[in-house]
Parts: sequence; structure tokens; C-alpha cells
Amino acid sequence: MVKHVIIWQIKGECRADAEKIKAAAKENLEALNGQIPGMRELHININGLSTSNGDLMLDGSYDDFESLKGYSGHPKHVHVADTYIRPYMQVRMCFDYEVQE
Repeated sequence: MVKHVIIWQIKGECRADAEKIKAAAKENLEALNGQIPGMRELHININGLSTSNGDLMLDGSYDDFESLKGYSGHPKHVHVADTYIRPYMQVRMCFDYEVQE
């Protein structure tokens, strides 16, 4: 299994709408569950503690690295990313790793 973790920071000019942006990102990314082959589950956390320096976190699980690559280019994912993520984010940090089952 492969884990895919992303942390985003919202652009400064979008901060006034941060709660709305985070809620829309969560709703639309989590709606991809069951829609993309090889993706086991996807969770979005938008309620970080005050010690966090990111605004939202994606935690995804995939069958293998090929499934993760398939998710990245899948038209449904691309649409969500282009509509609800990329226009509002200034920083994206990613950490992918393999989990032995």
C-alpha cells in the first residue's frame, strides 16, 4: 500500500474565504472516494491545531505506486484539483511512502 500526504497553505489574498475554500476542497476531494481505480480511501483534514503551519491536509491510501500515479492524472481528480485546490493554494508539500501490510 502507498500513502500520499499533502499539506497546503491558502494564498494570502484568499484568506478571507479560507473556511469556505477548505470546506469545498474537503467535500469535493472526499467525493472521489470509490471513483478512482486503486484508490482505497481519501480523507481531508481542515481543522488543524493552532501549532499547524498548513491549512488543510490530504491523507490518501492507494493499492500501489501505479495506482497513485493513476489517481494523479485521473480526469475526475484533475477537475477537482483545478477547480477547488490550485486556484487558492500558494504552498503544496507532499510526502509519499510505502506501507508494508
